[in-house]
Amino acid sequence: MRAKITYAVTAAVLVVYFVLVGSRGVLLIQHGTALTVAFGAAVLILPVIGVWFLWQNTRFVQRANRLAVELEAEGGLPVDELKRTPGGRIDRESADEVFARRKAETEDSPDDWRCWFRLAVAYHDARDTPRARKAMQRAIALHEGRPLGV
Repeated sequence: MRAKITYAVTAAVLVVYFVLVGSRGVLLIQHGTALTVAFGAAVLILPVIGVWFLWQNTRFVQRANRLAVELEAEGGLPVDELKRTPGGRIDRESADEVFARRKAETEDSPDDWRCWFRLAVAYHDARDTPRARKAMQRAIALHEGRPLGV
């Protein structure tokens, strides 16, 4: 729940930022000189890129959450079997051990979105966020029946 609240607050702050930057871009364009119009147009590109990025991430999170709900209903969510340090951090060796099992499971069933979902969780636990995201994107694509990007 804390992650959802953090995401919502961050998204709201970004939207406020986009509005402020966009208004500055409009003011620059309204000033009317060639230089300010060029700068204003350039400034307006930033909120457009930001909104697109925020939208893509929000869609990704929603789709991943839908998969988690479906997997939980099937009883297939990965069980937290990781050892933790006294400070609460995941033990690296434990994460690597679980990751090896998840990877083997995915190699045995490469077309099963459930295996890719569990592999994404294992990547995340092993602190490999880029690969976790790629694995989750693959799970989403398999679940939706979309062709997989190579």
